Amino acid sequence: MSSQIIPVEPFDYVVFGGSGDLAERKLLPALYHRQIEGQFSEPTRVIGASRSPLTHEEYRKFAKDALNEHLKKGEYDEAEVQKFCARLYYVSVDARTDAGWDQLKKLLDEGKDRVRAFYLAVAPGIFGDISQKIHDHKLITKSTRIVVEKPIGRDLASALQLNDTIGRAFKEEQIFRIDHYLGKETVQNLMALRFANALYEPLWNANYIDHVQITVAESVGLEGRAGYYDTAGALRDMVQNHILQLLCLTAMEVPSSMDSEAVRDEKLKVLRALKPLNASNVEQATVRGQYRAGASGSGPVKGYLEELEGGVSNTETFVAIKAEINNWRWAGVPFYIRTGKRLTGRMSEIVITFKPIPHAIFDQAAGRINANQLIIRLQPDEGVKQSLMIKDPGPGGMRLRNVSLDMSFAQAFNVRNPDAYERLLMDVIRSNQTLFMRRDEVEAAWKWVDPILKGWETTGQQVQGYTAGTWGPSQAIALIERDGRTWHDEI
Repeated sequence: MSSQIIPVEPFDYVVFGGSGDLAERKLLPALYHRQIEGQFSEPTRVIGASRSPLTHEEYRKFAKDALNEHLKKGEYDEAEVQKFCARLYYVSVDARTDAGWDQLKKLLDEGKDRVRAFYLAVAPGIFGDISQKIHDHKLITKSTRIVVEKPIGRDLASALQLNDTIGRAFKEEQIFRIDHYLGKETVQNLMALRFANALYEPLWNANYIDHVQITVAESVGLEGRAGYYDTAGALRDMVQNHILQLLCLTAMEVPSSMDSEAVRDEKLKVLRALKPLNASNVEQATVRGQYRAGASGSGPVKGYLEELEGGVSNTETFVAIKAEINNWRWAGVPFYIRTGKRLTGRMSEIVITFKPIPHAIFDQAAGRINANQLIIRLQPDEGVKQSLMIKDPGPGGMRLRNVSLDMSFAQAFNVRNPDAYERLLMDVIRSNQTLFMRRDEVEAAWKWVDPILKGWETTGQQVQGYTAGTWGPSQAIALIERDGRTWHDEI
């Protein structure tokens, strides 16, 4: 079974930070895969741009090495790599001066009629500088888009300032604020499950759902990001963007269509309906954690402060939150969210736990009746699992067993599971904003997160230590268990 590939218009993709880590690990491999799948129309070019003084040929060698290192076994095809490298170009530019911009303009003027996309795979501190330079050097055409990586600010004030800065150069419909989680097949299948089946949507409310859990767990530590991470923490790094986007897609009302504005309107309503958390209730509804030395699958690992090379830090590497949505659909249904580094394993999932049956007709010998759960696994093994109670086969009376209807995407469709960036990069060319954040979404998310940060500061809420390789601090277990519930910890 194969999916239909629809080619996009010819384009020029300018990747600022073209010789950086994101381009090496994700962007170049993603674009290579879209070429192999036949999604490019000719002529199409990918233009790397950064301060590094590289020639076109040196950049092509960089790209070839990147593909050789980061593609999976069997994906590297010499002929396709040569074809891909032939469409690569490079310009050395400086974000804060005029150096190199005339050369970039000259190169882009060769393809004035193509879709033109600028991808800012650089530090957020120069988003504004690059946007202004693009504007000042008259590189914006009627078919131009700009792609902005997270984080969009570190609080509401800085997010407003950044949005204003980019907005002075680009129209809102040209700005694509990317969150790669929204490009995952399973995330989009959440909408298909809800809105393309008569089975779930009638039950998708407080009458039938007991609670929802959203977990994004990482087994890695700082991975060379100490400078950024210690000024951010888990709440800014993961909750404000990735996890709140997952919550929105889980909780939103049915949009009138799959039009980008209709979908984003409904997501915005969820963000605005979140119960405020501030100094008055933040200690009861949140847990902050920081990993200590422990072990992972590869052996002993250092604690956060050791990776930070000493000193004192109250930055959280783990956060758990009991969130509530103040609307009719979700009144009384808690959303337990958690994320952290150096946890038991790498796993991202959404667990919908339904309410128990109102009355059990079976005697105690039949065994315990578990609540039904719908488990949407985002990574590492993308799929959907529905738990049901059935009779245990065989004679000897009624014995009940909890089993799962388990659909692994890799097994069900027998196709390569595309990386999230592949879809999102092409959606930019198609000018489809459905899976990208609108300005008011970003700002509404910060309006909910900012009071949590200020609440922690006001109350002096400290990080709780947890051993690397575990599921976080014991206080996070208490957060959910005092409500009579438990975390779904199945790797």
